[in-house]
Amino acid sequence: MKVEYVNPFVNAAFSVIEMAIGLKPEKGQLGMRPAVFTSQQCNVITGVTGQIEGQVIYGMSLITADKVASQMLGQPIRTFDQLAASAIAELGNMITGNAMALLSEAGYICDITPPSIIRGTNVKISTLSIPSLVIPICLEIGEIELTVSLKER
Repeated sequence: MKVEYVNPFVNAAFSVIEMAIGLKPEKGQLGMRPAVFTSQQCNVITGVTGQIEGQVIYGMSLITADKVASQMLGQPIRTFDQLAASAIAELGNMITGNAMALLSEAGYICDITPPSIIRGTNVKISTLSIPSLVIPICLEIGEIELTVSLKER
């Protein structure tokens, strides 16, 4: 996978998280996987179509998801409900939308699919043939695992 596909997502994630959550993220240790895989409890999945295609997953624990949603909504979230799910999905949508703008500036014409949330324990999400890069985004309230799995069409 080309670094020019990944950097827009990292840059967008950092700027959106600072703006929407008000926390300064730090990048954790990068990792490669042969295919998209996550075992996080709460995952926002967005598809990318166009000149570049694949999936991007924003995964986190339910505790982190509750804290992120609380920060975004400005009110405490005690259980992961529809309002919390909407906030988390919107975070993924904002990051991916901003990344699409950055990819467009680099000459790649792409679009995104609406975000989907998959949550629960022992849930595995995978694609068959696209390797993925995993970028942990460390926040003082938890970690968001950014998994980018894209290839040129």
